[in-house]
Amino acid sequence: MKEKYQKFVSVVVVGGGQAGLSASYYLGKSDIDHVVLERSERFHAWKNDRWDSFCLVTPNWQCRLPDWEYKGKEPHGFMPKDEIIDYLEGFAESFDPPLHEGVQVIRVDQRPDGKVEVESPDCIWIASAVIMATGSYDRQIKPTFAEKLDPSITQISSKDYKRPSDIPKGMCMVVGTGQSGVQMMEDLWLAGRKVCLSVGTAPRSPRIYRGRDATDWLHEIGEYAVPIDQQPNPEATEAKTNHYLSGRDGGHEIDLRDYASKGLQLYGTVDDINGFDIHFSQNLEENLDKADESYLRICGMIDDYIDRMKISAPLEPKFEKKWHPPKETNHVNAMESGITSILWCTGFVADYSWLKVDCLGPRGRPRHKRGIGEAEGIYFLGLNWLHTWGSGRFLSVAEDAEHVVEDIKKSLTGAPC
Repeated sequence: MKEKYQKFVSVVVVGGGQAGLSASYYLGKSDIDHVVLERSERFHAWKNDRWDSFCLVTPNWQCRLPDWEYKGKEPHGFMPKDEIIDYLEGFAESFDPPLHEGVQVIRVDQRPDGKVEVESPDCIWIASAVIMATGSYDRQIKPTFAEKLDPSITQISSKDYKRPSDIPKGMCMVVGTGQSGVQMMEDLWLAGRKVCLSVGTAPRSPRIYRGRDATDWLHEIGEYAVPIDQQPNPEATEAKTNHYLSGRDGGHEIDLRDYASKGLQLYGTVDDINGFDIHFSQNLEENLDKADESYLRICGMIDDYIDRMKISAPLEPKFEKKWHPPKETNHVNAMESGITSILWCTGFVADYSWLKVDCLGPRGRPRHKRGIGEAEGIYFLGLNWLHTWGSGRFLSVAEDAEHVVEDIKKSLTGAPC
């Protein structure tokens, strides 16, 4: 077997998305020699793992990559996929990062001398620090009982869905109501396709409330700046599913009760499958109620802030539930119901199978303090709730990257942290 050659560098960044390149920006600004290793191409997930009608669900003004804030004409709009990619490519071209594309990292491990080894198929990089910026969406969470579905029913991952024409003729059951699930359901619905929805426990958010986008209010209140360790229940906050709403066609909230009143068939959570038989927990009403509770909690926070600050803002009509399930359904037969496909929108988790350093918690979540790992020389970026709500988003990834690089800079120079 051919011996792999070694290369020495101060820092290796694993991942060429917005988090990895934000780190590269600050490393370069600090004159720290480094490389960025990307297994595919830069911004691969944005280019390949989003559906055609994808839009941001947070306003464009929240796009705040390092020295590359959104400068377009619609700060309160929601960029579609192509514009997001243009924004990201513009950021990368603004500073020319030392990016190595098509390089798969297969192992990260610590050496006895405290250095870190980063192994690819052809090379072993030896560095003082490694920044893991591979994101939170590597491996799909798919229930094991999906294997028991009759093979005549097409199964599609949310990562593979691009457009309604990808879905076979007949009824498509979308499973999961996170941001992807409800938006893909809506994509199919607006295209006139037959679609039904298995409702999970995801919360929902208002879009425009009291005259402004809810995210504008929450930012002004300071909600997005509260660190994870100051949340009432940090572990629950970290595991929480994102609120669902949409940036499509100028942005709007998504009320599943409203869709049901227009004819969308809703079910509870899928809890088992046997051949053509799909079984549900009888929790549809409960899950809809929980989504409404999160919606009303956000509205209440905004109302309290408006009252406290004596802000003049338009009033909203009294909240009413537009629909209630007439009866909970515990199972359907896919063949009898005309269901020909299932679109799994059940979430993703990070994959650190290549990380051999003891730095992960019991749920596979990195042990760190604002991206600074417990193990020497190990850092993380781009994770949801790495530090604040915006850590896994365009809003705050730059702040986290600057913080991590500052710590690396001190460790390299021997300055006290």
